[in-house]
Amino acid sequence: MNAIVLSAGGTGGHLFPAQALAVELARRGRKIVVMTDARGKNYGAAFPGAEIETVPSASFADRGLIGKLLAPLEIAAGVGVAIAKLTKIKPAAIVGFGGYPSLPVMIAGALTGYPTAVHEQNAVLGKVNRLVATRVRKIAASFPLARFAPQDQSRIAFTGNPVRPAVVKLAAAPYGAPTDTGPLKLLVFGGSQGARALSELVPAAIAGLAPDMRARLEIVQQCRPEDLEEVRRAYHTAQVDAELSSFFNDMPQRIADAHLVIARSGASSISELTVIGRPALLVPFPFATDDHQTANADVLAMAGAAWAIQQRDLTADRLTGLLASIFSKPDELARRAAAALALGKPNAASRLADLVEALSGGRIK
Repeated sequence: MNAIVLSAGGTGGHLFPAQALAVELARRGRKIVVMTDARGKNYGAAFPGAEIETVPSASFADRGLIGKLLAPLEIAAGVGVAIAKLTKIKPAAIVGFGGYPSLPVMIAGALTGYPTAVHEQNAVLGKVNRLVATRVRKIAASFPLARFAPQDQSRIAFTGNPVRPAVVKLAAAPYGAPTDTGPLKLLVFGGSQGARALSELVPAAIAGLAPDMRARLEIVQQCRPEDLEEVRRAYHTAQVDAELSSFFNDMPQRIADAHLVIARSGASSISELTVIGRPALLVPFPFATDDHQTANADVLAMAGAAWAIQQRDLTADRLTGLLASIFSKPDELARRAAAALALGKPNAASRLADLVEALSGGRIK
């Protein structure tokens, strides 16, 4: 049985779906080959049992003029190396997950005629994926694509975005809306490193709530290490119960325990919120590439699963009003939790593996 080649950039957003697919395909008896740039030397732990192949690549970002001029030559060299390696491997299929290290591999896959697909984590097709989108046979999407989607919609398969096993275990965990006098459980996080804006806005907004609502709040907030003491003082002054940390190793359980989540809208966060099924107030990171976090947030907002607001439009006073309104309507919170759950795809890794199997078996032309 010929190997499946996976190619992904080095960031978690690209890497985790590739890892989840590798695990599922290996469970089905498939050999996995991971092709990426020089950082792939460190991928052994991330892809146990997989063969790691290094392919030269280059990015145009954060490089001087000479670096930008050399990038096309480095990418072309990578394509040549990838063609030689693919010719030797003779893969049953090649799947790209975005990120510049995947570009030479996906170009080589298209040139050599092997079955190819890309997986897109966000609601906007990423730069590398859209460069090769017209050359691959299938685009596996996590959400409806807001921009750069191919005209032929039949080429898109909505597989969802694979999530961590800890999240899958909590899929569809029952949502208990807050009662009239019970605790109000609020979870705040801003991606893996926290978010300075949320560390400033949320405590200030909480301080503006009525005393009886503040007394009921139980807040869990992830903060950047340098923000922890400032946020702790703000909540202490507001006399609010808050558990703060720069990292929670049980974040899926924290999401499941929350009545409301305030978060950025990266692909992993959105996917976990929908698999578990929790309402959220989403504040897209304003500097995300192609503003993809706004597109992600809009998917949930339009489905009635979340409230979405741009950071530039969010003040402490406005957030105070939003929170007071949201927490006063437990039935609305429950409806939005159900709407979020309806968007979730806890079996995304299996769906993606099914797509790859169909691709490798010649059932997708």
